[in-house]
Amino acid sequence: MDFLSFSDAHARAVAGWPTSPDEVVMWCGRNEYPIDAQTVAEWQKREDVQAYVLVEGKKVVGYGEVWFDAEEDEAELARIIVAPGYRGQGLGRVLVRGLLAQAVRAGFRDVFMRVHPDNEKALNCYRGAGFAPVDAVLAENWNAAQPVDYIWLQSNAEAPDS
Repeated sequence: MDFLSFSDAHARAVAGWPTSPDEVVMWCGRNEYPIDAQTVAEWQKREDVQAYVLVEGKKVVGYGEVWFDAEEDEAELARIIVAPGYRGQGLGRVLVRGLLAQAVRAGFRDVFMRVHPDNEKALNCYRGAGFAPVDAVLAENWNAAQPVDYIWLQSNAEAPDS
């Protein structure tokens, strides 16, 4: 299994992974189905976003992003998804640990992620990768500007194994 930087060549595969409109909302908060490859390719054009893929052999099987916020001195893991045929095999945890390692290598100790409240499988995955809920007051403050009341998680690991 390889953890590699995303390239535009991966966008078509990643865009095809959500299997329903509800899954798109839980994955990236968008209300469009299907997501097109150009949308996925555009996400990491921002200088504060680094996208990565998990590759088995030559097949891309996972995708996720690290959002860097230098002003707040924190990072957020985002838009994490595993290809449908590879779900339930622990690859989500491998991907999350790889993303977390990238954030830590970049100098960020505070690493967060938000999870759609209906995404129980993702929540279990992220908890298994060493994330725990943030303080309820902090989550309430962060959710004030959000379209749903996300479950906010923070890493408990300082230097994870990738």
